[in-house]
Amino acid sequence: MNFISILYGIFLLSVLLIYWLIAQQKLRMWTLLIASIGFYASLQIYYIPLLLTLTYCNFRIGIALGKHNSPNQNSLELRSFDEESQLSQADWNSQRLKLLWLGVSINVLLLLGFKYIPPLYNFTYHTSISSVFDSFKLIAPLGISFFTFECISYLVDVYRGAPASNQFIQFASYKLFFAKLISGPITRFHNLTHQFNHLRFPTPNLFAEGIWLIAQGTVKKGILADHLGIYVDLCFGNLQRAGSTDLWLAIFAYGFQLYLDFSGYVDIARGTALLFGLVLPENFDFPYFSTSIADFWRRWHITLGDWLRNYIYFPLGGSRQGLIRTCFNLMIVMVIAGIWHGAALGFVIWGAFHGLALVIHRLTNALSDRFEELEHFWHNPFGKLVAWLFTQLMVFISWIWFRLPNLQDSSSVFKHLWGYPADAQFAQKVYVEALNISQYQLAILLGVIATCMTLAYFFHRQLKLQFNWPVKLLFVLPCFYAVWILAPEGSLPYIYFDF
Repeated sequence: MNFISILYGIFLLSVLLIYWLIAQQKLRMWTLLIASIGFYASLQIYYIPLLLTLTYCNFRIGIALGKHNSPNQNSLELRSFDEESQLSQADWNSQRLKLLWLGVSINVLLLLGFKYIPPLYNFTYHTSISSVFDSFKLIAPLGISFFTFECISYLVDVYRGAPASNQFIQFASYKLFFAKLISGPITRFHNLTHQFNHLRFPTPNLFAEGIWLIAQGTVKKGILADHLGIYVDLCFGNLQRAGSTDLWLAIFAYGFQLYLDFSGYVDIARGTALLFGLVLPENFDFPYFSTSIADFWRRWHITLGDWLRNYIYFPLGGSRQGLIRTCFNLMIVMVIAGIWHGAALGFVIWGAFHGLALVIHRLTNALSDRFEELEHFWHNPFGKLVAWLFTQLMVFISWIWFRLPNLQDSSSVFKHLWGYPADAQFAQKVYVEALNISQYQLAILLGVIATCMTLAYFFHRQLKLQFNWPVKLLFVLPCFYAVWILAPEGSLPYIYFDF
């Protein structure tokens, strides 16, 4: 079931009607869970038992972790003998740590088993078994990376002292909520369960915001991202025939496609959740207007960045143990971020490249603290422009490894970025027959998209202006109609469905 389809619209309206007609909270949770299972079944029915089993395992481990700190804290014996109480407490804490490692290991091993072990085996051993592993990789559960990261965050939060869920239906509804199940945003259990316990029918403003987000996300994905994706696929699929100008256009087109595709998905997910009286976290905050790589990661895939900070960077020591250790921690975190996206070496290099950029940014900040002139430069308008240009050039260049994680393909792009002529037939096939626009017109189109993003940033972030809810509702139907008329035939799959 595609988010951008009439079938999804009928599904959503039907579930909403049943959901809000039921007054009892537990029955609402059952409605949400059954609807979520049905949604996932329309995509990969054969993995539903696995997801339910994994959900139940994490639920039971969470209950075990959430028990009181001392298993016998009320006993008179422990009150009388402090030393024995301390030993019992230490033993219980050791058991809790083992439980945490068990839960984390189950989730990590599942992720490794589906996403990383088969391609690594193929890379090491070129045998007939490789074809079996290839098929195994192709049918990996959709959203497995997001699913396991949410499970790990839940277990760690409970270990750190947050209350464990004692209602499986509520925990399962959180884990399998169809709006966020496939590609996030990564949502913490305790944020969503609080909302489950205080459900309110959406106000007209929230209802309009939800519908508007769905319409906005549909336009981003159905019209903009998919049309850009056609060019990106044609160009990166014919690397030996594309010229340097074509490759540069494809790099910027892919950067916009990735943002519009993923943020469009998140808009639809967040809009859907609002209609159920739930608020999912934002995942993007105008990342292409960041003036540093650190700022970029505070604005791009925000929930992943928060997860990496809270569950990897801070436990490693964060920035509390000196500059060298901080730089090491940043590099480790970003390499893990690259591996999370896939087992191909291109993702590892992409993560390491971002890690190196974060290290350089941290070192530059350290120098700026010592030299007042350098600090002043980065804060004046020209310095901010230079910082923005360097940051965005680095980000867009890094998308080459992200789009082409096979090093042979990505290396070919880097070799052909300067002075490489295009094949004569390439222009005919791509610009005339496939796109029906010229290379120059495509560059203008990218400029128009960038201009629209700039205007949206200016009105939203600088002027703090937004449409009121009647105006948002007014634009909803034209947005849906525009997608129906202008979207390319056979919509492209969401990019982050692969992760």
